[in-house]
Amino acid sequence: MIIIDALQSVFTIFIMIGLGYYLTKKGWFDHKISELFSKLVTKVSLPAFMISNLLSSFTKERLTQSLMGLFIPFLSMLIMYFISFIIIKVINIEDNKKGTFSAMFSLSNTIFIGLPINISLFGEQAMPYILLYYIVNTLIFWTVGIFGIKKDSGLITSNILNKESLKNIFSPPLITFIFSIILILLNIKLPKSIMDSCKYIGNLTTPISTMFIGITLSSLNLKEIKLDKKSSIILIARFILSPITVLILCSFIKIPVLMEKVFIIESAMPVMMQIAIVSRAYESDYEYATVMAALSTAASLIFIPIYMIIFSYIF
Repeated sequence: MIIIDALQSVFTIFIMIGLGYYLTKKGWFDHKISELFSKLVTKVSLPAFMISNLLSSFTKERLTQSLMGLFIPFLSMLIMYFISFIIIKVINIEDNKKGTFSAMFSLSNTIFIGLPINISLFGEQAMPYILLYYIVNTLIFWTVGIFGIKKDSGLITSNILNKESLKNIFSPPLITFIFSIILILLNIKLPKSIMDSCKYIGNLTTPISTMFIGITLSSLNLKEIKLDKKSSIILIARFILSPITVLILCSFIKIPVLMEKVFIIESAMPVMMQIAIVSRAYESDYEYATVMAALSTAASLIFIPIYMIIFSYIF
């Protein structure tokens, strides 16, 4: 029953992707709507989503008590990034795909797919741990990840430590993330009207992001989508290498069993949909990111039940 619930969470994502695809074919959506959706998510709905979820799920005490657990996702993602740089050299990834490749290799879909699946598997008590992983995933994506994607498109050509480059890295979601953490640490509560507004606006993030994937897929020749060497490596990284890395780190850093389970599932999630969104916004190779987001989401239908079977034996 648990496995069926998890699979239904993935099917929900596919239904919304399919809706975006269908409405584009019907002529309701077009290229301009695609641009609008990408801006709406990155600059409006995702920041609101972060404020709503972070401030409602964390207190100062819970945040400080959980800080030790942050080392595991942080180290695992940095390790995955390091491995991706080696693979880029070995298989000669094109210059305009390197940053996107590393982001897809190292970062997972923690909220759009990871959150509903973890809640289905472990219940509401998993929410704080989901958001802990989400915090690290978000921070790395909107710094190192966004730097690489911008570099793919030629918007950044200098070193990441350059003062001007660091200025370019800051974005609405990252600024919102920092703002939310400050509010939590200072025990500052926002008015109910603002929190409710952020909740409603933030709820747009998942349907708009998934329909964006459908819009972009509608412009692709699906017959030409093939499981080549690059895409196979991404799938291996997402569903095998990343969770193994987390499992090894958990053997050195002791954390609650539920936190460990959530971190493993989160690390084994598909490619982040936001990678396709921001790739479109920054005029990088968004079609490549879109195909991998859809392909890895499809592959999760196979891997999620496998991990649940494994969990029944090792936990």
